[in-house]
Order: sequence, then C-alpha cells, then structure tokens
Amino acid sequence: MTDTDPYLWLEDVTDERALDWVRARNAETTAELADRPRFGRLRDEIREVLDADDRIPYVRRRGELLYNFWRDAARPRGVWRRTTLAEYRTPRPDWEVLLDVDALAEREGENWVWQGATVRYPGYSRALVELSRGGADATVVREFDLDRREFVPDGFTLPEAKSSVTWIDEDRIYVGTDVGPGSLTSSGYPRLVKEWRRGTPLADAETVFEGKADDVAVYGLYDPTEGFERHMVHRSIDFYRAERYLRTAEGLVRLDVPDDARTSVHREWLLVRTRSPWAVGGTEHPAGALLAARLDEFLAGRHRWDVLFEPDEHTSLDYHAWTRHHLVVGTLSDVRTRLRVLTPTGDGWRDEPLSGVGERAATIELVDTDPRHTDELLLSTSGFTEPATLVRGEVGQDTEVLKRAPAFFPADGLTVDQHVATSTDGTKVPYFVVGRPGSGPGPTLLTGYGGFEVSLTPSYSGVIGRGWLARGGTYVVANLRGGGEYGPRWHSEAVRADRHRVYEDFAAIARDLVERGITTPERLGIQGGSNGGLLMGVMLTRHPELFGAIVSQVPLLDMRRYHRLLAGASWMAEYGDPDDEADWAHLREFSPYHQVRAGRDYPPVLFVTSTRDDRVHPAHARKMVARMRELGYGPDRVRYHENIEGGHGAAADNAQLAVKWALVFEFLWSQLG
Repeated sequence: MTDTDPYLWLEDVTDERALDWVRARNAETTAELADRPRFGRLRDEIREVLDADDRIPYVRRRGELLYNFWRDAARPRGVWRRTTLAEYRTPRPDWEVLLDVDALAEREGENWVWQGATVRYPGYSRALVELSRGGADATVVREFDLDRREFVPDGFTLPEAKSSVTWIDEDRIYVGTDVGPGSLTSSGYPRLVKEWRRGTPLADAETVFEGKADDVAVYGLYDPTEGFERHMVHRSIDFYRAERYLRTAEGLVRLDVPDDARTSVHREWLLVRTRSPWAVGGTEHPAGALLAARLDEFLAGRHRWDVLFEPDEHTSLDYHAWTRHHLVVGTLSDVRTRLRVLTPTGDGWRDEPLSGVGERAATIELVDTDPRHTDELLLSTSGFTEPATLVRGEVGQDTEVLKRAPAFFPADGLTVDQHVATSTDGTKVPYFVVGRPGSGPGPTLLTGYGGFEVSLTPSYSGVIGRGWLARGGTYVVANLRGGGEYGPRWHSEAVRADRHRVYEDFAAIARDLVERGITTPERLGIQGGSNGGLLMGVMLTRHPELFGAIVSQVPLLDMRRYHRLLAGASWMAEYGDPDDEADWAHLREFSPYHQVRAGRDYPPVLFVTSTRDDRVHPAHARKMVARMRELGYGPDRVRYHENIEGGHGAAADNAQLAVKWALVFEFLWSQLG
C-alpha cells in the first residue's frame, strides 16, 4: 500500500457519508451478533454487574465528608453525592445528592457524562465540575456551590475543550483552555497557563506561562497546605519528559532535576522518581529509584538525597502517596503488590511494612489518603477471583473493613497461575492464567497492553467473570514489555525502534499457552483496547496463524497518520514520529493499516470504537475495516461496531457498556466456543 490513502474521508467524524458507512457496518454486526438468545443473556448479566446496588461505592475524602459518584439502573448518567464516615460504615448510607446528572441532561437537552470535579480547599464549599458530551475527553467546566447544591450564576465557566483548571483561592483559578488560535498544542491540549480572577473576562486573564506548540500540555498548580503554600507550573515536553517550575515573586524557578523523572512536592519534601540513571551528589541512582530531599536545601544548591526505594530484578515501584506524617509506598514484586510505610525522622527515614491490609491479596490499590490533616488510608484489595474489599485505617493503628464487593460469578474450582514465556530475544515474560486446571485445551481469552508504563495487575472483573470464566473459558493477562510491571527498564526496552518486542512478547505467550496444553490456536481469542487495540491489529497482520478470533477496541491502526489525529501527537515519544524517515521505517513494519494484505488467512476480527472518542480517532478502525473489505474480506471475516456516543471507553453509560461487552463475548464464543 502506498502513502496515498483512499479512505481519508472516513476521518471526518460526523460527515453524513462517513456516518452512513458506520450505520451500515453497525447494522451488519448487530444483525449477526445481537439477534441471538445468548447475546441477550450476556447483555443482561453484564448489566446486572454494572448496576448492582451492592457493589462498593468508592469515596474520596474532602474535609469531614466522603464524596462518591454513582450510576445504577435508575440513574444511568449518575449522581454526585456525599456522606459522613459514620453513615458510610452502615449497610445503606444516607447520601446527600449534590448533582443529578440525569436530571441535568434532561433539563438542558444534552447527553452529559460526568468527568469529575475539583473541590476547593479550604472550606470545600465550591467545586469546578467537568461534564462532557457523550463521554468525550473534551469537557465544559462550571463552578458549583456545594452548600446550595447548584451551579454558581456568573461563576467560573468554560466552553467545551480539553481544559485544565485548578483553584488558587475563592476568587482565582489557574486555567488552560482553548482561547483561540495558538492556545493549544499540536496534541490538542493547553499551551498557555493563565491566572483568571473572578468577575473578569477570560481574555483579560494574566498569562503565567507559555509552552511550545509541539509540547504535549502545560498546566498550573497551587498547593494550599498551611505553611507550605506554593504555586507551580508543569510543562509536559512529551509523554515522558517535563519541566517543573516554582512560581515566586521573583519569577519562575525551574527545579533542576532530570526532565524524564517524575517529581512531587509535599510540605518540606521534594520527591524524585527516576526514569533513567541519574548521577547527582557523587552518586549514580538507577532508573526506577525514589529519592527525597528537603526542598529548601535543594533550591539552595545542596543536593543531598535520601534513597527511599531502589528496584531489583523482581521488584519495581508502583505508586507512592503521602499521609500527614508518612509516605506510603506500593511496590510490585513479580506483579503482586507489597506496601511499606516510610517516615521521616531526625535520624533519616524509618521503613516498615504496612501490616493488616490484605497480606494475601494479589493487588492493593490506594484509593485515598488525607495528606493535609491525618494519617488515614483507604485501600482496596482484590485478585482475579477475590472480589474487592475496601479497608480503612490510620498508619500505626488497626484497620477496619468498610465494604466488601459481592461475588458476581462462581470462583469454585478456578485457579490463578503465573507462568513465564520466552520471547524472541530470550527475555522471560510473565503472564497470569485464570481457569480450571485439567480442563484440556479450551476456549481461552488472552489480553495485553504493553505500553506507556501501564501495569496490568490481578484484579476482579464481574464482566469478565460472567461473560467468560463462568461459561467455561480461560482468561489470560500478559505482562508485556512496554508496561511498567518491572519499572522503567521494562518500558524502555520496547519503545520507538524497539516496539517490535511488545509484539514478540505477546506472540511468545500465545505459543506458550498452546505448548502447555491450555488452548489451541483455533480456540485462542485475543482482546485489547487503545494501545492494546494496536497490539491486536499487529497480531492480526503479523501472526494470524496463532489465533482463532481477535477483538480490537478503540484502536490505533494507521501509524502513518496517528500523530495528525486528535491526541496522537502526544504519543510520539512512545512510537516515534512518522514524518521522520528513520522512525517511519520501523513504524511501517508494524502499522496494521499498511501491513494488511489480500489473500491471507486472517482469523475473524471485530473492531469496536466510538464516534465520540476524541483521544484515539475512530478513523483508525473505520479505515482498517474499509481497507479489509476492499481486499476481499467480507463480513464473515471482519466485523465493525461504532457507538455513536461513549468517548474512549466506547460507552457513555452502563446500558451501552453492557451492549458493547455482550457483542464482544458473543463474537468470541461464536468463534471459539
């Protein structure tokens, strides 16, 4: 295929000709897959999981109250609400509803989807609420009065854009948004940081910082912690490199740390998480280390760093978060979570395990902390066959179970095993297998991601459980290079020109599953979304002999033009620049849109995307299907479904999400079952 693209017209998202093409493909797919008894059962069972009244209402603390956003069958768009800890401990808490998105959508005639809120500290009386149309990343911003439970007349408001907003005080915010030509980066995110004062036009807001057009984004921050109030500016140069500045009365002061490191500031402490080796103060620290220094000493030029964590062959840093007096550090040891508590003292840092919190749990997620006032922790523990448990505690004290999620599928007889496959270059690549041992080669669903330092850890999914495991399928999760399971090294081994290693890792796991007798190529299905959707497209075109069915969701597929579509330019640090001939040489080798050929024995494939996805352009999937149809692959080989709403998740509410997953499972079972 040449660089002449006959399907550019499908990049016009809402053009009627393009939408007519979408509707025709949707009709073919739903006529085949949705008109079956099993589809209806799948949809209804998945909807029960998504709308279950007894699932955990996860909360975030704001002052004395706990906030939650909740969707169910009666409120498909959801309600933003809050309660007290005492009420939350009860089986059926009494919630104060702040904003009913269903009622708002009906009143305003808009398909509003909740995208979050930034609550002002101190006081917690105002919030900047973000709502999107149909689930897009772009949002409108409106100021909300939490006491009156209504939007503020003449308050801070922004029209639809990919904006960033942060409170400074009751009358000022930092804002980055679309204010006309030149105000956005090539990735579609804010290029300017402005300080906007209440009651004044946005056009008159003071410009604090200007990034470059080819940056990913810039944004402003304010830390209102008493005694440590500070203004900061963050400039994302690319996906992995950034500059950080303190905004002082004398101007901007850049923090002199590696631009590929992650930094954070808490009270008197500056933390640096390295992505590459860093030599400083006569010591070289490895990639993946966590270092601490006193901010005032650092700014004065004294580089004395305390080593809080260093990785080894099996262990990497997953996350860290402050409470009032302690630093909680979550690590992955061969993709299983371990927690420790670090405490600054006059003699250095005390390092102790965090006991009493799911010692046997495969994954422990940090839900929330209270870094300004208390040492409270909210943690969620789970595993592939263990429903989530929400635990509350304070560092050094006993923990309590606040909520337990229900079991959505029978786990009796299911086992979780971790295996290792050997990739092309000899690297050992781990993966998890969830299924019934000794059941012989059977229908197996393999998923993976392999990008952007994203780690796939064991987690409970009622959707996967009901749609796949409970029906006798085996579920496999691949921990590919490109992810973060083993730290920055694991990721950096598979970026840009080394991207092929992700695909070699995945293919090695597919072969290993067959060699172990878990499945056969004809009964092995694969599924992935976004960057994982690209992975599925590569497997389709590079290794069709390994699979019996493929599901590619909200995928990247045209690697020649990905950087020109929506947020694609922000990912060039991961994949490379197609306009650079050296980069295009390796991108061309795996770009599914350019590697698909006539006359190949491709397995059946289903592409799923969303018209309202403003992160990964739906044209990737549209053009791939059009190209395959042109090459002679009919609806028995290539299927397509595009939700007219839904954003990057391909669904705007639980009803749409249930339909999407039912289509996926019906397709997989029809091919592999």
